Amino acid sequence: MNVWRRLSGQRRTLALAGAGALVAGGLVTLPVTVAHAATQCDVSYTTSDWQGGFTATINIRNVGDALNGWTLGFAFPDSGQRVQHGWSARWAQSGQNVTAQSESWNAALATGATVSIGFNGAWSGSNPKPTSFTLNGVTCNGGGPNPTT
Repeated sequence: MNVWRRLSGQRRTLALAGAGALVAGGLVTLPVTVAHAATQCDVSYTTSDWQGGFTATINIRNVGDALNGWTLGFAFPDSGQRVQHGWSARWAQSGQNVTAQSESWNAALATGATVSIGFNGAWSGSNPKPTSFTLNGVTCNGGGPNPTT
């Protein structure tokens, strides 16, 4: 026999109210938290330039919590700059925005560790250095306009 049929009308109402209170109470007392590693970084960007081209070396130093997977982001100041061939990361460029995503073999970046990546690029007009870098979406170098060179 169905349990709900055995309960009288008043008891059924009390049972439903109690179940509702448990559900509502659980929603109120069980906050959802997401743990994130504290990302902090220092980036150096150096180039060897020639007419119309350059080689860039980027050193990413993790000064925050250990990371297992990272993405470096920056924007070229000049629309004539572009990545042609990169190494030690998976490189992508959309307009002036560039990303470099870790490879499986260099994804783990302990606190205090440095990873070196680079690319060959081309430019027309001028070849100024990027002024801001992010690591996993967090601004590096204290967010200042002058990265270490």
